[in-house]
Amino acid sequence: MAVTIREQLFELADEKYQKFSAALIPNVSNVLGVRLPELRKLAKHIAKGDWRTFLKEADNDYFEEIMLQGMVIGYVKADIDEKLRYTAAFVPKIDNWSVCDSFCTGLKFAKTEQDKMWEFLQPYLQSGQEYEIRFGIVMLLGYFIDEKYIDRVLQALDSIRHEGYYVKMAAAWALSICYIKLPEPTSAYFRNCSLDDFTFNKALQKITESNRIDLDTKKLIRSMKRKNVSQG
Repeated sequence: MAVTIREQLFELADEKYQKFSAALIPNVSNVLGVRLPELRKLAKHIAKGDWRTFLKEADNDYFEEIMLQGMVIGYVKADIDEKLRYTAAFVPKIDNWSVCDSFCTGLKFAKTEQDKMWEFLQPYLQSGQEYEIRFGIVMLLGYFIDEKYIDRVLQALDSIRHEGYYVKMAAAWALSICYIKLPEPTSAYFRNCSLDDFTFNKALQKITESNRIDLDTKKLIRSMKRKNVSQG
């Protein structure tokens, strides 16, 4: 009798890693403790077989079962429209930063299909749901911070209005990458943006934490911090 995907996940589970992993992901209590390289290996294997049936019938009870589906979507060989259909079906399952960010990392086809992906992402960036917005932001920082898209990325980030912690942290992360890659337009943006204080200061902090920024620039960035602001 064939071993089920869930049985394979239970076999791969590591109790010590489960405790470590669960501690990093607040409000998630269904972590088995399978390491990401093992999940990726299993996802690649599934993607070479009948992956459509897998995605149709996959269970969603455990963190790793959901993570695995996202990885498979990233690995499959299919045309862009089919991949986007599976992406759209998967996004509502995202309920934590780890699944979100791992999923985005796997959607490498976005880099070669920028125009189509940009249009696809717009409803997520304008959503009222915390993890839908985070998905959109992490896709921007992964695949759109370049000279062609920088102005649109900055405009999109500036228009987000959501109080979710994982939205604000993603926006700050994205803005730090914008500055590191394209400092001139991002500096101009910082001088005339409508970011809330928390996101603005957190973006500055992330820039100063980068080892790709020289000491003089870090000093300048620190001087831009908005004072008397709760960092949440």
